[in-house]
Amino acid sequence: MKPLVAVVGRPNVGKSTFFNRMIGERIAIVEDMPGTTRDRLYGDTDWNGREFTLIDTGGLELSNEIPVGQIGLHNQPGDLMEHVMSQAHLAIEEADVIVFMVDARSGITSADEDVAHLLRRTKKPVILTANKADNSSRRMDAVEFYTLGLGEPIVISSLQGIGTGDLLDVIVENLPTAEEMEDVEEEDVIRIAIVGRPNVGKSSLLNAIIGEQRSIVSDVPGTTRDAIDTPLEFQGRKIRLIDTAGIRRRGRVGAGVEKYSVLRSERAIDRCDVALVLIDASEGLAAQDTHIAGAIDDHTKGVIVVVNKWDLAQQQRKEEREGIFADDPNDEIDSAEGYRVQLAEDLKFIPYAPILFASAKSGYHVKSIMEMAVKIADMRYLRVPTSRLNEVLQEAIRRHSPTVMHNKPLKIYYATQAQVNPPTFIFFVNDTEGLHFSYERYLENRLREAFGFGGTGIRLQFRPRSTKERKEEEERTGRKEKRPHPHNHRRGGRSR
Repeated sequence: MKPLVAVVGRPNVGKSTFFNRMIGERIAIVEDMPGTTRDRLYGDTDWNGREFTLIDTGGLELSNEIPVGQIGLHNQPGDLMEHVMSQAHLAIEEADVIVFMVDARSGITSADEDVAHLLRRTKKPVILTANKADNSSRRMDAVEFYTLGLGEPIVISSLQGIGTGDLLDVIVENLPTAEEMEDVEEEDVIRIAIVGRPNVGKSSLLNAIIGEQRSIVSDVPGTTRDAIDTPLEFQGRKIRLIDTAGIRRRGRVGAGVEKYSVLRSERAIDRCDVALVLIDASEGLAAQDTHIAGAIDDHTKGVIVVVNKWDLAQQQRKEEREGIFADDPNDEIDSAEGYRVQLAEDLKFIPYAPILFASAKSGYHVKSIMEMAVKIADMRYLRVPTSRLNEVLQEAIRRHSPTVMHNKPLKIYYATQAQVNPPTFIFFVNDTEGLHFSYERYLENRLREAFGFGGTGIRLQFRPRSTKERKEEEERTGRKEKRPHPHNHRRGGRSR
């Protein structure tokens, strides 16, 4: 997991310009239709060998829902200050390092003073940065920002690239060390992440699992890891729950919160063994749910799709149908099956994911969720004997031969399991270019049919045999293999 660096400040101080220069490409931070976080809010970069994730809080949209007076600062009217202060709160909650950007051309504003007042109270590193210092006069004038009480300002011009290297040096100096960022590996601990959109019941599910009410995020802002990892035991197994609900504790702050929640979810997914994707039964599947499910598949994690608030959805359905089937037990079964079929179709890119209907509030199926999560975590450590694996492979080839591509038939010599958690299989072939994606999917389905792996992603990698292996077989069989032309041969392999 990479450290997180957030750039905060009032609008038009140059946050997006700085972000685009650091990421190395032009990215539209805000658009009319809210999009995915991955495409428009954050990006990975590196400096002097240190990688980190950079957040442009300019991507957060305005909100009318958090009056500044309610957070103990100057109560200034209008959306502008609410937007700026929401940025600062989100940065304090999420980031490892905060870059507070001000405008050297316009000097100190009341908005700058309010944000500085808030940032002085955090224990996280805050780097004061005076942007738009395009000439020597403005660089000299930047001295006035000392009065904000956040130390010496780093003077830069994002547009011209002046001083950005100095700023990056300071950012890297303040990043947590690799040891601090890396989770301590606990033996035999199953890491379960609870992910989903805001207000789908993540905190309620966590409380239902641990059996007590618990403040997910303390009053003192801290890191995600410190605030919301919960260790517990379930049926004799050590569990660590990773909850992503704390982002909502200060109330709604518009679409920006949803974008941050996706980022927090992806960071939790990166750390977990099994992810519980919560979906609100009354609202159905949303674009953000699909994005999160896609991230789980990309990371090859275990997954359970939890349709939460099922009791409320059933009650709403009965009221809408005016009680016609209120006493018919088959009505709930039919509606659940129909919901399951539609949801499976919408999430067909993770066909291995089980779907459970639950109610965190009433406790319905909460135990089943945990039992299934443990089963999936164990499945991720399944080792398949090489002999049995190759029996299944040869049977799969007999049932359906590989498609001929580039006028050359694909030969799959043998397979082996390279690792567990996630289960990873390497297939040695004559030509990786000859592999069609549909045949890769076919082989994955055959592995699942033979060995299970329900609820978890698996990786399939395809590699050409080494020269030594090829020569050994030629000596053993007395036949020389016709090798592909070097221009048509791709080294390495693909993974699923």
